[in-house]
Amino acid sequence: MSDTEDQKQQIVRCIRMLERSGIMDYNGHASIRLGDNRMLINIGSCQRSRLTTEDICTIDFDGNVIEGNGKPPLEFHLHAGIYKARADVDAVVHCHPRWSTTLSTAGVEYLPVYAQGSLVYPLPVLDSPDSINNPVMSGRLNETLGDRPAALMKAHGAVTTGKTLIDAFVLLNYLEENAERQYMAAQIGTPYAFTPAELSLCREKLWTPSLFQRTWDHFSAKLDDNA
Repeated sequence: MSDTEDQKQQIVRCIRMLERSGIMDYNGHASIRLGDNRMLINIGSCQRSRLTTEDICTIDFDGNVIEGNGKPPLEFHLHAGIYKARADVDAVVHCHPRWSTTLSTAGVEYLPVYAQGSLVYPLPVLDSPDSINNPVMSGRLNETLGDRPAALMKAHGAVTTGKTLIDAFVLLNYLEENAERQYMAAQIGTPYAFTPAELSLCREKLWTPSLFQRTWDHFSAKLDDNA
């Protein structure tokens, strides 16, 4: 199997794991950079719950289909814009998770209440619910994201990035788990937010390739068990 086929399979597993976990719904997309001006991304019309490698296309950063059986999602601009602005990013995931989107809809700041969730803190928020489906909105998102690994879009969704798709997948899971815990804690009291010293320890201990791989493998095994 070629490297490209392996990458397509990884996108398929990423999206199906997110859908199975309830983090991604009938929308959402994941991509992997291919060189300076190309990416692999799922087509916009695909069924996320039944995704296969036939639903992954190769496009350039202008959205032109180079290879594949369908058109990219309208928000391919989100991915292309990040790749153009961030040489350190080789994978991007965007979807509309329930709990983190609830926080941004309510105007509530994302707080680091969960060790793994602290890895994306501080979490910037784009002050617009508009779709990132044109270069202008892509530019606004990049200004908001800066050099951070993740961002929210008010009343819209979340985006995570990484050197690998495993990074972006894992951070999205951590982000959403943290948001749910924060919301639940707020129903019975005031959520405890980690101190700067605690945040530093979390990053030192938890931001490791082995732990990210273990998280990916956990969800991957669940996907296979329920196949």
